[in-house]
Amino acid sequence: MKKILFYIIALFCIVFLIPSICTRQKRQMQKNEAAENISKENTVESNNEANYPKYDYTKFGTIKLYHSKTGEIEELPIDEYLYGVVSSEMPVKYEMEALKAQAVVARTYTIYQITHSNGKHNNADICDNYACCQAWISKEDRFAKWNELDAENNWKKIVNAVNSSQGKVITYNGDVIDAFFHSNSGGITETASNVWGGQNFPYLQNVETSGEDEYSEYNSEVELSKDELTNKLKEKHSEIEINYEENDVIKIIEFTESGRVKKIKFGNVEIAGTEARTILGLKSTNFNFEIRDNSVIFFVKGYGHGVGMSQTGADSLAKHGASYEEIIKHFYSNVEIINL
Repeated sequence: MKKILFYIIALFCIVFLIPSICTRQKRQMQKNEAAENISKENTVESNNEANYPKYDYTKFGTIKLYHSKTGEIEELPIDEYLYGVVSSEMPVKYEMEALKAQAVVARTYTIYQITHSNGKHNNADICDNYACCQAWISKEDRFAKWNELDAENNWKKIVNAVNSSQGKVITYNGDVIDAFFHSNSGGITETASNVWGGQNFPYLQNVETSGEDEYSEYNSEVELSKDELTNKLKEKHSEIEINYEENDVIKIIEFTESGRVKKIKFGNVEIAGTEARTILGLKSTNFNFEIRDNSVIFFVKGYGHGVGMSQTGADSLAKHGASYEEIIKHFYSNVEIINL
């Protein structure tokens, strides 16, 4: 009887207990392995910043940043300044190669402003106002805007984008270029003279980019009542008269080479497409319109002035395997990327 009971207990252990113990051990081993892998990944990620030796800037190693809201001037190492620019100007979710391209473009833009500012910021090199120079945000303020769980890794991604391209700037015929950039070109970039007048830069030409229509910045609409439209225009042109009963009361007179509005007529007044964009609050000068019973709708393509590198275009190129050097040379014609 005792032998039978012993065999029953042994059989129970073999069938139930031993597999259960083995399963628990296997799961624990998997957990330990996963934790070890995560630890290794975090170590690699945290060490990425240290893997880039500090670049020896013989010139422009530090910059003086004018804070437009406070009037204070802060002196910063240039790459530390660029952390705040890249994190402010380009979404951190974009591809790493796009962020690297933004870092090089922003560094180039900064150097150009320093050497061509003619003292417009008094004792500072550049300001933090995007409408004047390029946007900038402090690390503290950037963290406050990000999701708390993502903030640290987001910042590491920005830092690595800047540090992996330390010292790199874009030149044309040996000179640092005026590296303009914008959000979305609507599929083709614009030449500088069509936006600001003057001469065209040979490195800022019309360039087509596919994939930008996949971004939210590609299409937008602005609808204004006929009275709103007239009143907005009258603020700048008091002499304007718009009779919506007339044919061609609103008419695009001329397009630029990239298909943007160069000149447009409202009633008895003809204005530049760039001015129309500002007055009407349009996201770009690449627009068309439709007159309805009580309103006028403007259908807009792209976001920004359209000159230089398109940020969504850069991300689209990166998604298709382009390096940051290839992205830069796509948007800026016949340029070189060199070390300062």
